[in-house]
Amino acid sequence: MMSAVLENKTTNQKLIADLEIASDFWSRGKGLLGRSSLAEGQALWIHRCNSIHTFFMKFSIDCVFVDKNLKVKALYQNVQPWRLVPPVWGANSVIEMRSGTIGERKISVGDQLYVGT
Repeated sequence: MMSAVLENKTTNQKLIADLEIASDFWSRGKGLLGRSSLAEGQALWIHRCNSIHTFFMKFSIDCVFVDKNLKVKALYQNVQPWRLVPPVWGANSVIEMRSGTIGERKISVGDQLYVGT
């Protein structure tokens, strides 16, 4: 998987220093399954995804759903294992982060995000 940096252009803040990108069939399907946690500053960006589940996961996550231009469409905080997040209208992908990151980084619906190296 590729790795990048996630920034919030609206607040001019670096959000994630180690953003893994899941763009192929296998990495998108696997997601965070098999991991025991996410480290501070680590996240997974799943392309072509507007709904997620946390079945078989071992930890809670924060989910940031974005449209094709990386504008934040919806936020789900502290999603526990064995949950289903319904489809988000207009979302094109999701960024899964360590639980608590949305609040700590003050991410809001409507924020403009940017992925770089």
